[in-house]
Amino acid sequence: MESINDICGIKALLNNKVAGERPGFLSEEEVKGVRKFHATNEGYEATPLVSLECLAEKLGVSKIYVKDESKRFGLNAFKGLGATYAIAKLLCEKLEVDIEAIDYNYFKLPHVKEKIKDMVFVTATDGNHGRAVAWASAQLGCKSIVYMPKGSSLIRLKHIKDTGADAFITDVNYDDAVRLAKKKAEEIGGALVQDTAWEGYEKVSNWITQGYTTMAAEAIDQMKRDGSIKPTHVFLQAGVGSFAGGILGYFTNIFKDNSPVTVIAEPENAACIYKSALADDGKPHSVTGDLNTIMAGLACGEPNTVTWPILRDFAQVFVSCPDYVAAKGMRLLANPIGDDKKVISGESGAVGLGLISLLLEKEELKTLKEKLHLNENSIIICFSTEGDTDPEQYEAIISQTDKQ
Repeated sequence: MESINDICGIKALLNNKVAGERPGFLSEEEVKGVRKFHATNEGYEATPLVSLECLAEKLGVSKIYVKDESKRFGLNAFKGLGATYAIAKLLCEKLEVDIEAIDYNYFKLPHVKEKIKDMVFVTATDGNHGRAVAWASAQLGCKSIVYMPKGSSLIRLKHIKDTGADAFITDVNYDDAVRLAKKKAEEIGGALVQDTAWEGYEKVSNWITQGYTTMAAEAIDQMKRDGSIKPTHVFLQAGVGSFAGGILGYFTNIFKDNSPVTVIAEPENAACIYKSALADDGKPHSVTGDLNTIMAGLACGEPNTVTWPILRDFAQVFVSCPDYVAAKGMRLLANPIGDDKKVISGESGAVGLGLISLLLEKEELKTLKEKLHLNENSIIICFSTEGDTDPEQYEAIISQTDKQ
């Protein structure tokens, strides 16, 4: 790993050993099946891919695309993709049916609902994943229990409760909240639906990761319709790495040796993927403590053990970002220039665009920009994975001015 440290508070590691075995569970064929199932949900439609033409021109690149996941299933975030697919797979196991032989409406048939009505799904979350699990459970007449880490937003708690879950804010961090959820699921005979993996818990997590790939498949189709064959650069934010690993794993399968340059961005106080890359021993490493950051959805200290190898083997750059990077991205999207469309992007959704703008504008980051081969031919995509899930905090952040 080549280190580029503490420029504008940003720390970066360049991966000089990009190579590995492509993940079979994220193959093009697998992703087609996932997307086909999602499409049978009556609330499904592809979310917008916004082309920021004016911003791209200002920053000196060919294209900047933002996938706007605030429009997903009416949940203001992308997490419904993973939750619906994983819960469907769990129910298929219980009912002994093949997911490829049914659609989403199968679970709403009276005789099927009677068989699944006592199922309880348990999870831990800062908000978006828990709301998605609660929503998917309620749609199918099942119950859900959600544990939230300390410091979680009360409005996010309310959203989860309003969706039908029993939800609680705990006095522990995210990783310990996961342990509480696991214990509860075991005590009541429920099913843990957690978007991370550890030894002995990989299957459900992998289904969640597969669920996320629908947005990537949509995005590539939308880019092609806009005249872009493929991205040259992908910026992905990471908490435990399930989302980032899912998108990157899919891209490595469809683009193979011609995959885009991929940058993984994390909050500096919860940068477990960056820390794992820094150790350079191939193993996942944890970050402990309160994990304080405005990027609540990324405040995770323990990497997903399945997706970490994907990130380790195929991402070119790992970046630890101060909170101001995400705030800058939020303001750029909230206040578009020229004819660009406004995108409402929350704290965990905007760090990618914030980092892109800094790399292209800051003279201090010129070395990193050049190593990434960011130039006038670059076609960049990032994923705004949430909207204003905490409206009060969102308004407070976008009303401020950039300090960098």
